[in-house]
Amino acid sequence: MSSSGVIVELHRNSSNWAKVVDEIVKLERKIFPKHESLARSFDDEMRKKNSGLLYVEVDGEVVAYVMYSWPSSLYASITKLAVKENCRRLGHGEALLKAAIQKCRTRNVHRITLHVDPLRTPAMNLYKKCGFQVDNLIEGYYSSDRNAYRMYLDFDAD
Repeated sequence: MSSSGVIVELHRNSSNWAKVVDEIVKLERKIFPKHESLARSFDDEMRKKNSGLLYVEVDGEVVAYVMYSWPSSLYASITKLAVKENCRRLGHGEALLKAAIQKCRTRNVHRITLHVDPLRTPAMNLYKKCGFQVDNLIEGYYSSDRNAYRMYLDFDAD
């Protein structure tokens, strides 16, 4: 990761909550199609108890983020991972994914799941590099003509 990038955890009581959420919503709108974007409901999503968000800040600007949740004590989900287009291939996504995995592990979950478009080769490669495996193909996950792989990362029971 670029030496100027810092991973920060967004807390609900952070003084910069509104600024960070605003920057993330702008990234959401640029990166994801409208029907996949959480831009409208982002603030509500982040106020859920069993969720977390980490972001990378470079020179005071949010350039990447990862959202994760732990709906049960058995598993967690990576719900979003996004990197600003001109900041890709600098290691921000990998650093965030690894940090989110560690955060999920502190919840003692046995599995982390995520969904990814099979055509997003860089994302697929990153997830595989971090140990995720393809579970199955879910047809029509994103839209009638866009599928997703469900991927998982299992942890050994301690």
